[in-house]
Amino acid sequence: MKRIPRDISGQELVKALSQLGYSVTRQVGSHIRLSTLENGEHHITIPNHNPIRIGTLSNILNDIAIHFQFSKEEIIEKIF
Repeated sequence: MKRIPRDISGQELVKALSQLGYSVTRQVGSHIRLSTLENGEHHITIPNHNPIRIGTLSNILNDIAIHFQFSKEEIIEKIF
């Protein structure tokens, strides 16, 4: 089982999430808004920090997993 990466930046996460159909819809300050239409419309906001704090990243991945009806582990396998 892959672990959540501990040293990923906001920009790296944006790139990784593009594999799931997410694209940047806007950026305000240090927060980037991503949207996807795959599996229904879904929006997520990620901080453009380096690195993203592990709890924050975990919450983002949980939210995405719920949207795609996958486990968090499956999402981690797909994008990292």
